[in-house]
Amino acid sequence: MKKIAITMGDPGGVGPEIIIKTLSSAGIRDLCIPVVIGDRVVIEETLSLLDLPLKLIIIKSPEEAGAEPGTIELIDMRMLNKFWGGKPSAEGGRACAGYIKKAAELALDKKVDALVTAPISKEALKMAGMKWPGHTEMLAELTGTDDYAMMLVGGPLKVILVTIHISLKSVPEMITRERILKTIRLAKKACDMMEIENPEIAVAGLNPHAGEAGIFGDEEIKEIIPAVEDAKKEGIAVTGPFPPDIIFHKVYKGEFDIVACMYHDQGLIPLKMIAFEQGVNVTVGLPIIRTSPDHGTAYNIAWKGIANPSSMIEAIKMAVRLKI
Repeated sequence: MKKIAITMGDPGGVGPEIIIKTLSSAGIRDLCIPVVIGDRVVIEETLSLLDLPLKLIIIKSPEEAGAEPGTIELIDMRMLNKFWGGKPSAEGGRACAGYIKKAAELALDKKVDALVTAPISKEALKMAGMKWPGHTEMLAELTGTDDYAMMLVGGPLKVILVTIHISLKSVPEMITRERILKTIRLAKKACDMMEIENPEIAVAGLNPHAGEAGIFGDEEIKEIIPAVEDAKKEGIAVTGPFPPDIIFHKVYKGEFDIVACMYHDQGLIPLKMIAFEQGVNVTVGLPIIRTSPDHGTAYNIAWKGIANPSSMIEAIKMAVRLKI
């Protein structure tokens, strides 16, 4: 079975809770050997909150993990003496960055087969003085990856993003022929990772009606269409650009396997509409497998024992499924 490193995420958020609930759920230990990377003080507090009959075992390396039923096997990073539940903190930002660095190192050294990350807070990272806006950019740097993309999977929808964590006003200048072509290539790679044979890739336009022949914007004419034609010349089965208000329905019906979206919310709004509690985030292009739940730290419900682990469960299942 695959060994899966699971980072604890922001200690003030729902990450610790959804990890514990996931590892106590039926079937997960039949799929993989989970290794949690975090802090003992937080995991012990979570076990107390949830009152689950699980035994915490501290290990030094994944080689010691054995997927013993009824246990949580933890690599204790000892980054926290105390923490604040329900809100971001500089201490939490430093800690979750430390967990990610450790997990990436283990994955690069082939000591684990995949990495699943619990939610972190961009605000906490900033409070801690970290330069990364999120997991995706951090892992790209830690693994020396230049070409990467965020893919979200939920129900019948799979979306991959040309731009990620930037302001909406900055998107048009980032919509370039080169960046779109890279994303189409990564869409093909993502389908290969999921073992989808002969995938059909769609590309969304940036503007209403995909620009309406330049009436509503010329990004489609100048950048998107040339990128699609370049990809076709490489033998990739890709079509577009489609008007953004129709393409997701086509993918939902099964006409395409994945859609390349121009910006963050263009892809995530329809996906979260149909799969808010089951969505999975995959970083495509890394030399390692990395997935995560498609939700944030949820400070408003953290440390109340009511967080839903469904997305974490699906993220682990996806990590087991993916090939690289």
